[in-house]
Amino acid sequence: MINHHLSDKLLMAYSAGTLPEAFNLAVATHIAMCDECRARLASFDAVGGAVLEQVAQDSSAMDDTALSATLSRIKAQSPSERPSAKPISSKVLPEPLCSYVGGDVDAVKWRSVGGGVRQAVIPTSDRATARLLYIPAGVAVPDHGHNGMELTLVLQGAFADEADCFRRGDIEIADEGTEHQPIAQAGLDCICLAVTDAPLKFRGFLPRLAQPFLGI
Repeated sequence: MINHHLSDKLLMAYSAGTLPEAFNLAVATHIAMCDECRARLASFDAVGGAVLEQVAQDSSAMDDTALSATLSRIKAQSPSERPSAKPISSKVLPEPLCSYVGGDVDAVKWRSVGGGVRQAVIPTSDRATARLLYIPAGVAVPDHGHNGMELTLVLQGAFADEADCFRRGDIEIADEGTEHQPIAQAGLDCICLAVTDAPLKFRGFLPRLAQPFLGI
């Protein structure tokens, strides 16, 4: 059961196509796993469609080029900027994440970041960064805060921090007011998709020293 969901603000931005590609990837992957958020997105898409229809009806009161310019901007949006959420499969990595990686977990090219933790950066546009994190059960990542927003979607296992426990399908939304130390729970090793739009703020000296080389 999924207990931690996307905010209305994120779903509306995804529906409107205004999020960076990396955030779109996290939102779409969660939606593929979450019936509740998929239904909420459908309602926002319906509202957006109604607004566009009203704009079309009122276009006679606008400049002759206004409607065509708006529609051209919508059509010009790259498909990769808003990946479509597909029904979840038995894989650890659901679509659209699986297509970005080129397969399931066994296709991930992991890179060690110390302490048994591994990461794999997923290529997206440069407005935000997406990475897969592999955290062995019982291992904690360094204490850190945030200079921006971070979405962390659990794909396998679970982690807990000062706020709550997050399991497969749950998504944690962290911002500048969040300081925490996630710890992978006992059982399955934890695999997460983490998306950030700004570098993390590590408390410890060694993580800060390694930060430029890891791109976190």
